[in-house]
Amino acid sequence: MRLAGKKIISLVHHDFEDLELWYPILRLKEEGAIVHLAGEKANETYIGKYGVPALSDYEYGSIKAEEYDAILVPGGWAPDKIRRFPEVISLIQSMEENKKTIGQICHAGWVLISAKILHGKNVTSTPGIKDDMENAGATWIDKPVVVDGNLVSSRRPPDLPDYLRELINVIEKS
Repeated sequence: MRLAGKKIISLVHHDFEDLELWYPILRLKEEGAIVHLAGEKANETYIGKYGVPALSDYEYGSIKAEEYDAILVPGGWAPDKIRRFPEVISLIQSMEENKKTIGQICHAGWVLISAKILHGKNVTSTPGIKDDMENAGATWIDKPVVVDGNLVSSRRPPDLPDYLRELINVIEKS
């Protein structure tokens, strides 16, 4: 198991893209990682765009970046809600400052834009937020997955196998 002993936090809020939350969590657990979910409230059930529930382990404000090796931001409409929490912005900024792995897919780039960590980065996302990513100073590339140091970005659910292959490689080396 390539990620045994690694701790990963995944952010969640209502209207997450079901596959973009659950596929990474399950693959990372298969590799031996410990994965926790953080939401606006602890022990809250959040419902995905297609009705799949996710129960948060922690609230955003209780997460300490130094306790985790990586952070994941799922897509869907949840990122537009997630980025409104100052504690999430601080968490993303701390993960970036400490060069810990940051995984983002689809609309998740909105959270990184709000954290102001994309200037000079190579990224991908859903094409729908390409302009947002570029306006934040990133170079947007239309590929299934783009790795730029500790940042791993992907476009959409069909790209999940490529995304997880690269995400696991980056976390393993961290």
